[in-house]
Amino acid sequence: MPDNDTDILIGKVAGPFGIRGEVKLVLHTDFPERVDAGREVTLKMADGKRTRMPIERSSPNKGGFTVKFPGIQTRRDAEALRDAEVVIDESELAELPEDAFYVFDLVGLRVVTDDGREQGEIVEIMQGPANDAYVTSTGLCIPALKDVVVKVDLENRVMTIHPVPGLLD
Repeated sequence: MPDNDTDILIGKVAGPFGIRGEVKLVLHTDFPERVDAGREVTLKMADGKRTRMPIERSSPNKGGFTVKFPGIQTRRDAEALRDAEVVIDESELAELPEDAFYVFDLVGLRVVTDDGREQGEIVEIMQGPANDAYVTSTGLCIPALKDVVVKVDLENRVMTIHPVPGLLD
């Protein structure tokens, strides 16, 4: 499979799980069904080599999934997959509802208040139990709430916020 610039990281092999060739997979997606048994995933190795692998078995496990690939029979086989990235092509992205965005769409957006004050750019998104928070290059932590985030303009790479009392202090 050729290398391309449209890879989207959806998971990573953390290492072997047990002695029978299973691996621990940490997911970076809101669509865990992508690693259901019977599905295929693309593994991108550290050297850039890619391979399509069918999933033989998959089960949720603390912080991720335990996955079994055909032909991976031993712990040593599984160890060879450590740090492999599970990637999809941009064309395989799931359709999101209106006003929902992928993390990679938001990171790097310039943040301005609704009265025009610059607040840096988004460098990180922290996921919380109630809502996400966008962290800017200036250290501002913006709650992902409709009362605060007025507009996300992906075309112009700008997020407009309405600072609630105490946000900019």
